[in-house]
Amino acid sequence: MFFSKHKFVPTCDTKILNDADCIVICVPTPLTENREPDLGMIKNASETVAKHLRPGQLIVLESTSYPGTTEEVLLPILLKSGLKQAKDFWVAFSPEREDPGNKRYHIDSIPKIVGGIDKVSGELASVLYGKIVGKVVPVSSTRVAEAAKILENTYRAVNVALVNELKMLFNRMGINVWEVIDAASTKPFGFQSFYPGPGLGGHCIPVDPFYLSWKARSYDFQAQFIELAGEINTRMPEYVLEQTIAALNEQEKCLKGARVLVLGVAYKKDIEDIRESPALTFIRLLEQNGAKVSYYDPMVPVLAASHGISRKYHSCSLSAKSVRESDCVVIITDHTNVDYGLVAKNAKIIVDTRFVIKDTSKVKGYLRRA
Repeated sequence: MFFSKHKFVPTCDTKILNDADCIVICVPTPLTENREPDLGMIKNASETVAKHLRPGQLIVLESTSYPGTTEEVLLPILLKSGLKQAKDFWVAFSPEREDPGNKRYHIDSIPKIVGGIDKVSGELASVLYGKIVGKVVPVSSTRVAEAAKILENTYRAVNVALVNELKMLFNRMGINVWEVIDAASTKPFGFQSFYPGPGLGGHCIPVDPFYLSWKARSYDFQAQFIELAGEINTRMPEYVLEQTIAALNEQEKCLKGARVLVLGVAYKKDIEDIRESPALTFIRLLEQNGAKVSYYDPMVPVLAASHGISRKYHSCSLSAKSVRESDCVVIITDHTNVDYGLVAKNAKIIVDTRFVIKDTSKVKGYLRRA
């Protein structure tokens, strides 16, 4: 058998699925252009597994999706093999839980939720993950496990939308939203800090709530709160563009033809992932409005033409010269190893969406919070 002498070998050979006792499916679950679930990769992976399914195997889905996906999508495809669930094979769902760039938590320290289609499936999956993680959290069904993951991500999306909306309001009122959040966070109960930004990014938080609101419609239910949060977060790059235009106007400059340096294109600090990054939408909007765009990101050396961006970009060097030659610097991603002092000292105009320029006395040009 293949696994008798190998513990981990990346391969594209699907024949080794025959030898596996446990098969874990973890593929992307994006949205269509109409913001509806795209389960194409789950279906394709399930079809591949079904072709190699044999008695005695445990199949676990980890891909985030709406409650019911394991039973309604994965299981019917596996049953095409002619084998019987809970007799020949077992099926469970265990959501992936990761926080890229977070050095505090690792796979062995993050509790793993596990739900089986039947009792034995749940027990088998619990044994599997118990060999890997420090704590397994068994739940009564795959639907509960799927719903728990959706709740986790929707909770974050809704709270980020709240502080994003408050940021826009407080900016008009001349109030520093970051100072407000820091003050509120001193309350030892009933409050958890969330911070605003130029929009949500990553594969999970901007996407998963729409899976739930889409599924809700099949139950004749409109998830208004979730959809409103999605609209607020999706619109944030447009708000940053408006703030950039306003900052330029106050310095008697026009966005069309302006040289705009974007700091950070990854979706969050200190990682290289650009999936669903608000920077991509922001750059596209800059291009559409005639700006001359450049970017700097120590984690992302090349930015391919995608998401409506017209051309391929290469990260420029961050120097006093490159900052001075820009008409405006817009901070989108607050990577740790960036010399923001250099930016403050040399930029003509700064639009700061992350509150990284805290000491305004060192800013030589014009600073605008966004």
